[in-house]
Amino acid sequence: MEQNYQNHARLVKGYHGVLFILLLAGLIGSIINLSYSFNTDNLYSASLVVLLFIIGFIITAFVRLFPLKAQDRAIRAEENLRHFVITGKILPANLRVAQIIALRFAPDEEFISLTEKASRENLSAKQIKSNIKNWKADHYRV
Repeated sequence: MEQNYQNHARLVKGYHGVLFILLLAGLIGSIINLSYSFNTDNLYSASLVVLLFIIGFIITAFVRLFPLKAQDRAIRAEENLRHFVITGKILPANLRVAQIIALRFAPDEEFISLTEKASRENLSAKQIKSNIKNWKADHYRV
């Protein structure tokens, strides 16, 4: 499938859908179980199950955030190298990481002018992506 502005976001059904629903159902069920466990001998174990589901949500968030942060650093380095190869200069210092990540979709012919415009006008990542005429796909992002 050809990648473009409308379909470049990547959602993994098993991770973003099924896992979230299962964790949410488990958390809700464990909270209900905890509410029924007050004044019983089961209160301690019911509260531990709620705690485990909360920990599951936190772990799930970090499992997603840590690799994205590493990818952001790699993309920043790649785009800085690309800019240097084309112009002989590093990227403008005022560009934010989100802007640089958005610029990766610009082909070389549009990259420099769009980089200058993003730097000058402080464009958002969404604005940068919508200004790209010939989308350069990135199939490596997770």
